[in-house]
Amino acid sequence: MKKILANDGISQSGIDALENKGYEVITTTVAQEQLVNYINENKIVGLLVRSATQVRKELIDSCESLKLIGRGGVGMDNIDVAYAREQGLHVINTPAASSGSVAELVFAHLYGGVRFLFDANRNMPLEGDSNFKKLKKSYAGGVELRGKTLGVIGFGRIGQATAKIALGAGMKVIYFDPFIETATVKVPFFDGQSVTFNFKSLSKEEVIKEADFISLHVPAQKEYVIGKPEFEMMKQGVGIVNAARGGVLDEVALIDALESGKLSFAALDVFESEPNPEIKILMHPNISLTPHIGAATKEAQDRIGEELASQIIDLLA
Repeated sequence: MKKILANDGISQSGIDALENKGYEVITTTVAQEQLVNYINENKIVGLLVRSATQVRKELIDSCESLKLIGRGGVGMDNIDVAYAREQGLHVINTPAASSGSVAELVFAHLYGGVRFLFDANRNMPLEGDSNFKKLKKSYAGGVELRGKTLGVIGFGRIGQATAKIALGAGMKVIYFDPFIETATVKVPFFDGQSVTFNFKSLSKEEVIKEADFISLHVPAQKEYVIGKPEFEMMKQGVGIVNAARGGVLDEVALIDALESGKLSFAALDVFESEPNPEIKILMHPNISLTPHIGAATKEAQDRIGEELASQIIDLLA
């Protein structure tokens, strides 16, 4: 029986699909340093990971039984993809499965940001009974998203899914993506109707200068996509969301931009020093925080598991 190790977990629907085809699915989480031994002792043919497990050259060289590496999600920066493929391994991911979930989290942060929910939810339990009027006054200056401009940096699947929600909410959408010059985005509604929008990429500078809110949807990079020079170009009072990758946003420059009032709020689902975010970030009163949960909805995890299973069954048949 072929064995698949889902080291960072897999949905039950994915397990069922694989077991129906005769695979054994192991969901034990094996520590990074014990992974090579575990794979070799159990003759694992497929290793499934999310963002926690690293699959580097040393592991690939040491595990002869391994035929396939799967990433539940989009970014594969934790896998030496090119090297694995050179060695004849299949490397797969599920780029479409989590787009809607990440986009919804971006909007949870945006709506929470413009109405100060991240701060109100900290302070209401502490002072709601003693300082109700003071709190009411301090959170009374909210703004609406409708009619505002959302700048999307990176217009792949997740960037476009975010744009769909923005369009549905009555926002204007502009984007920058060096690889996607034009894009057609179809916004579907519950009754089968849909509206189609055609977009053309602006320059990064134009998006940064025009946007009221900015959302990042880019892969991991060596350089910052948003740093001190970009913050200086922004309008006063912009809100920014990073649910892409830690390290694409300069967190030191971010704190400075919040302190100076250039930014009204920031929202982070990913962090430069993940999984140990900086205390300055965690304690800042104008940052809305989540612990890298963009794809962590039941629906997305089911889609990821089913998509991985279907690719494994095809490739290892």
